[in-house]
Amino acid sequence: MAAWRSAATFPKPLGTCSNGETVHPLFPMFRRLASATLLSALLVLTTHSSDKPNFVLVMADDQGWGDMGYYGHPFVKTPHFDEMARSSLRFDRFYSAAPNCSPTRASVLTGRNPVRVNVLNHGRSMRPQDTTIAEALKTVGYATGHFGKWHVGSCQPISPVNPTNSGFDAWLSTPNFFDLDPVMSRNGIAEQMMGESSMVIVDAALEFICEQSDKGTPFLSIIWFGSPHSPFDAMGSDKQLYQGEEMAGYYREITAMDRAFGKLRNEIRKLEIHENTLLWYCSDNGGLNTETSGGREKKGSLYEGGLRVPAILEWPRRINNSRTTETPCVTSDIYPTLVEIAGARVANQFALDGVSLLELINGNTLNRSTGIGFWQYPHPGRLTYADRMMIALLEAQKQGLEHDPNGRLDLDAGKISKQYSENEFPGHSAWLEFPWKLHRIVDQGEETLELYNLISDSQETTNLHSQESPHTERLLAHLEEWQIAVMRSLNGKDY
Repeated sequence: MAAWRSAATFPKPLGTCSNGETVHPLFPMFRRLASATLLSALLVLTTHSSDKPNFVLVMADDQGWGDMGYYGHPFVKTPHFDEMARSSLRFDRFYSAAPNCSPTRASVLTGRNPVRVNVLNHGRSMRPQDTTIAEALKTVGYATGHFGKWHVGSCQPISPVNPTNSGFDAWLSTPNFFDLDPVMSRNGIAEQMMGESSMVIVDAALEFICEQSDKGTPFLSIIWFGSPHSPFDAMGSDKQLYQGEEMAGYYREITAMDRAFGKLRNEIRKLEIHENTLLWYCSDNGGLNTETSGGREKKGSLYEGGLRVPAILEWPRRINNSRTTETPCVTSDIYPTLVEIAGARVANQFALDGVSLLELINGNTLNRSTGIGFWQYPHPGRLTYADRMMIALLEAQKQGLEHDPNGRLDLDAGKISKQYSENEFPGHSAWLEFPWKLHRIVDQGEETLELYNLISDSQETTNLHSQESPHTERLLAHLEEWQIAVMRSLNGKDY
């Protein structure tokens, strides 16, 4: 294991899993008592815990679609991802719900387009009124843990949108990207960690997984890497990798992340729980290199290169051979998929934009009842310097304070005050009904429409809007209907 802290700081002796693996008792978990309101909103379907699969959701930060060895990258090494891709369900047309970080994370947690939950840009906090996947799964007996980049709220103990108040029993998290020797928040308490960031959070997740395995408790473990996002601080042994290559630091982070992912996968096997563990990997948005982005542009764009991401799913009990699908899927699909598999039902479920992919996982054809909508609403992001925020929290706690009084606490995250127009659709939006993808760009009242056939024009270079007017009209009607519904959610009419 990576070095965590000096041995003198451990208050208890080392423990062991039932399989003999050594563990550190690092997760004194406090569980949030669900409010009567939440409990009344959720209907629990009881099933025997042994029948329920475990869920491990892993997400990279800024890894592009083609930045994988299994896609034939000319030099980047990803042996562990490649091995999983050879024996799992590989999504070749998987999309992030947004072209940047915080919004996509909100889509994973809620199954909703991030505009609905007020995560309009990076660093924005999601609303505590929305039910998260952790809250939904807890109602059917799941233990829940979050490890790594949070970025949909504060990691301070009194924040209404920290991981605890979003349904997670245990967490080691940070508000934004992080790298070597990060300061992180463990259930609201800042700690100095030691080691490469990807391995730090994988080790933390494995402590949690091991504990739940010993108990026989089904679990949800979310692992959100801070890599390959900058600052590209490599371990000494990795600094020799990719020398002379442009963006060498970026690719070193991918290889380090691959190594940590390999350890995660191997340890799950050692615990003998892999057969009924659904392991799902993807990225939060397109990468930084247009040449390997899988389409036009890169991170930050609603063109294919900003949204199309690598994704693979392993679940040996259901998937016993390698399969590849070209069916368009999106990060918003993760929530309804896990909810259906676990047998949870959210009685007062707010409008979802994702659909369950269980039929696809089972090897059947998936026919989406609707298209996939994307929307870059023109709204400023927030800079969240995780290192500064966590160091400030650590210093405050050394002074006997429960939290950093100068930190961003998101105490008003649930407040709905600004009413957005439901008849105006500014910014860049897109509607995908494969193979057709319509872009609607509204800038200072001027509207531009672009229509592309992704089969014949994956780079979105030939605008067919004029030549294919029936497709344009149909997709535009669907997009506008969806945008009206999204604006109503943004204005709080779901709650």
